[in-house]
Amino acid sequence: MAGDVAQLATHLGFERFRVAGEDWGAAIAYSVAAFHRPRVQQLVFQETLLPGLPAGERDACLAPDDGRTGWHFGLFSLPHLPELLLAWRERPCWTYVARRQTWDPSALTEQDIGEMVRSVEQPGGTRAILEMYRAREVDAEQNRPHYADPISCPVLAVGGQSYLGDKVFKQLERVAFDVRGVVITESGHNIALENPAALAQAYLDFFADR
Repeated sequence: MAGDVAQLATHLGFERFRVAGEDWGAAIAYSVAAFHRPRVQQLVFQETLLPGLPAGERDACLAPDDGRTGWHFGLFSLPHLPELLLAWRERPCWTYVARRQTWDPSALTEQDIGEMVRSVEQPGGTRAILEMYRAREVDAEQNRPHYADPISCPVLAVGGQSYLGDKVFKQLERVAFDVRGVVITESGHNIALENPAALAQAYLDFFADR
């Protein structure tokens, strides 16, 4: 996927570029910056943790179904079973998971949910998502040489106040030399839905420094 991003940039005529990602997109964005170092000017890494790196201490007060416990990684990584469980239940399942990760659940509207599950409900949509979880160990193995050789492009590590918070920064400073951390208030995992103005300003301030 990192190679696809780099090739797309080439196709569009950009030799150097910034890359920004959130959740799985952030894991891919890191790989773009690590595997294609001369080309990436800045990296925005938002609301996820890299595979194969320590996640820090877990909050003992988290509920069993809180995504920060990682319960879904074990389930979604199983072969075939999650597809059977989720078939015809995509909308209620992903609605529950997404709202459970928010600071204000009402920020996730029915229109947002419709867009979120539209592609998941297509044939192969659920499997495509689950294969990302199943590939985490491969991702970690491919990334480890780069973890040992920190990237040098400036990085903005973004966390939501009521989800990953400053854990994003603490992890990225292990694998990058120049990291700025920001925690967006009044937001959970999906910051763009809950506090888009603060998120946009953080991006713009970071980009302006270059």
